[in-house]
Amino acid sequence: MNPHYDGFLADHYTWMFDASYPALVDEQLDALRQAGVTGPNGTGLAVDLGCGSGFQSVALARMGYSSILAVDSSAKLLAELELHAGDHPAIRAVHDDLSKVAASLPAGAAELAVCMGDTLTHLPDRQAVTQLFVDLSAALAPGGRLVLSFRDLTASLTGTSRFIPVHADADAILTCFLEYEPDVVTVHDLLHQRTGQRGWTLSASSYRKLRIEPEWVADQLTEAGFRDVRQAPAPRRMALVTAVRQQS
Repeated sequence: MNPHYDGFLADHYTWMFDASYPALVDEQLDALRQAGVTGPNGTGLAVDLGCGSGFQSVALARMGYSSILAVDSSAKLLAELELHAGDHPAIRAVHDDLSKVAASLPAGAAELAVCMGDTLTHLPDRQAVTQLFVDLSAALAPGGRLVLSFRDLTASLTGTSRFIPVHADADAILTCFLEYEPDVVTVHDLLHQRTGQRGWTLSASSYRKLRIEPEWVADQLTEAGFRDVRQAPAPRRMALVTAVRQQS
């Protein structure tokens, strides 16, 4: 589990998207529809891996899925999801590692799995990504759909372009700084907060993200038993990759 989120970013996670929670749910509704998700037509089970504070989970509930496993390693983010899930009893928050949950799902149980919002790049290495696809291929029913969104970090930024403003208001400024290695990017989050008479204080935390290409992801999905693999842009400069579990 990544301590960066519960220990640092979770308290500011939804704020940094610079939109209201309902607007963020609507944004994910549009992304899911773009990915070919129209609503339940099988088991009714959808799995949201790395759900964060739940934009996708609530969107899936609004689309009519009867059971949604919302999985995240951050207790704080799941608590925020539960505040917004009161009108959606189909959502069940699961505090666990997403890879473990994917590996433990019964064969053919799910009709939809999503792993969105740049979650995929938080896995420890490419082998973990490949294993996740294998496990999801087993967990999805034949014809079930997988939707991924993640940031393509394979092109290296240089110089001052590595400083990226994330969001700011009158009382807080969040900036990230990127350091590139061959297979990963270290992301340094720098948060300035106004503290009354003391002026501004700075807190910082770092974590690593994988540098994976949409083309490599598509190849791994095909090898794991998916078909109809497609790529498209997603909101917030993300890559969107969709695939369908092969029929038996």
